[in-house]
Amino acid sequence: QVQLAEFGGGTVQPGEWLRLSCVMSGSSFPAYIMNWYRQAPGKQREVVATITNDRSTSYLDSVKGRFTIFRDNFKNTVYLQMNNLNVEDTAVYYCNGRHWNRPSVDYWGEGIQVTIAS
Repeated sequence: QVQLAEFGGGTVQPGEWLRLSCVMSGSSFPAYIMNWYRQAPGKQREVVATITNDRSTSYLDSVKGRFTIFRDNFKNTVYLQMNNLNVEDTAVYYCNGRHWNRPSVDYWGEGIQVTIAS
């Protein structure tokens, strides 16, 4: 059974940083495109960052230059380094893994709360 477990959420002040991590178990992590999504109260879930299995990355415009996604295939882990956080980044963040050539093979973590509050 494939599982994704997120770590690293919490409450910080504006301008501070957090690093989220997501560990995959039960499947071959290098075969997956990994995504971080977020959902703020009353808003739709949106993709924040993506890293492919060949380490190409893409970002939501509002986080470019502040967030960095990277992966460690030996640790089956994807990270999201979030710098210079602001209140608009407050959301539940979800880890998602999608198989690189079987997009129907798609897994989600349970989500982790990130709150930016002064």
